[in-house]
Amino acid sequence: MATEVKESDSSLPPTAQQPSDPEDTLTDDPSGEKANAPPRKEKEIPSSSKPEEDWAESTDELTTEDEQLFSGIDPGDETSRIQVLQADPTTPYYSANTFEELGLSEELMKGIYHMKFSKPSKIQATSLPMIISSDGEYKNLIAQAHNGSGKSASFVLGMLSRINYDTQNTQALCLVPTRELARQIRDVIMALGKFTQVTAALAIKATEEERKQNWASPSTGVMSEHIVVGTPGKVMEFIKKRKFDTSSVKILVVDEADEMVDMQGMGDQTIRIRRNLPKNVQVLLFSATYKDAVRKLATRLAPNANQITIKRETLSLDKVQQYYIDTGNKEERYTVLSEIYELLTLGQSIIFVRTRHEAHALTQRLRNSGHTVSVLYGGDMSPEERDRVIDEFRAGITRVLITTNVLSRGVDVLAVNAVINYDLPTDKFGRNADPETYLHRIGRTGRFGRKGIAINFVYDDRTKNILKDLEDYYSRQVIKVTDVEELSERIEKL
Repeated sequence: MATEVKESDSSLPPTAQQPSDPEDTLTDDPSGEKANAPPRKEKEIPSSSKPEEDWAESTDELTTEDEQLFSGIDPGDETSRIQVLQADPTTPYYSANTFEELGLSEELMKGIYHMKFSKPSKIQATSLPMIISSDGEYKNLIAQAHNGSGKSASFVLGMLSRINYDTQNTQALCLVPTRELARQIRDVIMALGKFTQVTAALAIKATEEERKQNWASPSTGVMSEHIVVGTPGKVMEFIKKRKFDTSSVKILVVDEADEMVDMQGMGDQTIRIRRNLPKNVQVLLFSATYKDAVRKLATRLAPNANQITIKRETLSLDKVQQYYIDTGNKEERYTVLSEIYELLTLGQSIIFVRTRHEAHALTQRLRNSGHTVSVLYGGDMSPEERDRVIDEFRAGITRVLITTNVLSRGVDVLAVNAVINYDLPTDKFGRNADPETYLHRIGRTGRFGRKGIAINFVYDDRTKNILKDLEDYYSRQVIKVTDVEELSERIEKL
């Protein structure tokens, strides 16, 4: 019987987004082998009687309030619970109270201190002992963790801990669904690896300036960076063109794994890439959500894996207050949206729409009305423009970003305190609710224990039914507000 462990989200710095538009995704023939994994037993996580240590040299006693601020962990977020299922229930397992317990190198510990991480978040405390082997046997892992809980730092530390800096070849590969997430994770690698000799390369569509640079080693024409982060299509292209030698890869990380192993998305490419890696490569899959069918496919990619899971009813983010407004008709959505930006004082916000065409149309309409907004989508938008838009939004130069599902996953912008679902997330036919994408969208706010709001628009029976399906899926009520004034009053009370 598994012991449920409450999860506290760590207020970590930005670390790394939703699959890009369908036009961004290349496909190959489906492939992959089934793995016969032995039955798993749920493993109780032992509690430690040892007091938690702080890495700071000061021995001054901290008040509870000071400790919360100092540690970066929000003890108020006590709703999410995780379960650990070990592939081999006889293997000893522990949850780390401090980073010092993990046996990381001095250089990595300096990187952790430099990032001002004081002690692990729950996903870090639970996953890192499974990722970092003390006996030389590196186990696969399928991990589920809340958005904004510090999972990126978990797998980045896992990759950095496997690098042999005496050799200059690629030893770790991280697959992600979008270029924005790839760039973000590369930045986390370089930040946590600041005091190591790590090198990292991106395998994404190059900008015009990047195409002029020589990314490959001049002596061999092959990428030689220790870690490669990229999208499946571009990574597969590099493998085929022999620009990427996979023979020395020790660890494969798949972020946003539910999308990356879904055979209707990028799953076929991900499996083909896995087949080009050494048989003994360690596979780590991380995501906030896993459909049941996708979880089965994940076991093909990571056979005999330890698993970390979260109960569905605890997934809906408690730090995000969720509201909906019935605008009466589709056209009236724009009027309500304009009132929101005229009457409410928001930090940065993201507006989600269903298609690129709708993103263009709404952006132009808001700009014509005097609003300053930026727009980002996949498809025919150039890499240079995508990078410029997200970089300006991160820097706070722009405060309102209109986007499609391309930005619903992984991207961390801590100043975002509001998400508006101008179009509710649905399947590709626009008929049924897409609960996973909804969770990822609203997870762009309320990051790392901060408060945020999600505002949903409904206007007819179809959209009301979609919202009802989302409520039923997560067993969580979305609060109805009659108008923007009531919304403003509720937000002021938060």
